[in-house]
Amino acid sequence: MPVETAVYPVALVLDGRRCLVVGGGHVARRKATGLLEAGAIVDVVAKEVLAPMRELGGLTSLQQRPYRRGEVAGYRLAVAATGDPEVNRAVFEDGEAAGVWVNSADDPGSCSFILPAVARQGPVSVAISTSGYSPALASWLKDHVTEHMGPEVAELAGMLAEARARLKAAGRSTEEVDWRGTTDWAMLDLIRSGRRAEAKERLEACLSQ
Repeated sequence: MPVETAVYPVALVLDGRRCLVVGGGHVARRKATGLLEAGAIVDVVAKEVLAPMRELGGLTSLQQRPYRRGEVAGYRLAVAATGDPEVNRAVFEDGEAAGVWVNSADDPGSCSFILPAVARQGPVSVAISTSGYSPALASWLKDHVTEHMGPEVAELAGMLAEARARLKAAGRSTEEVDWRGTTDWAMLDLIRSGRRAEAKERLEACLSQ
């Protein structure tokens, strides 16, 4: 069943933090891959491990055995993707007892956090969640957003980051700038068409106001 209360969207910094994936199938591999891409230290425990999981590089450990009650307590975050509701529920309950955030694949009722569908372009991430009502809808919306997120979005993010750094170095507050003039479709069109000099001029004009 979906989550009935409002969710609180966050972007977790998992670099260097220990995470556990319980499950060895295709879904578990996808979850583990996402954690690895975020720089997490990932251990996998599964009663059955399929070849794609065995071939996944970057795992700290891969143990083919049943989940042991309570072991989730040694981690910052865990994902249960075993296909067995009882095992997934056990991971969730252990996480609740130990204060560890747990996501159970396709089971919002056994989740303390929900994984959104994410569209990425460089440092820019757009996360879409339906609170478990329809992962298919979230995925479709993610694909729709992805169509409009070309490399110019990442380039604009880089330009804005450099501008913010210059402001701080000069002792100015980034809050005093009206950034709306630098974050619109016109700026993206300038970068997309190769008119980067014009985009930078527009950015500088906003900074000088």
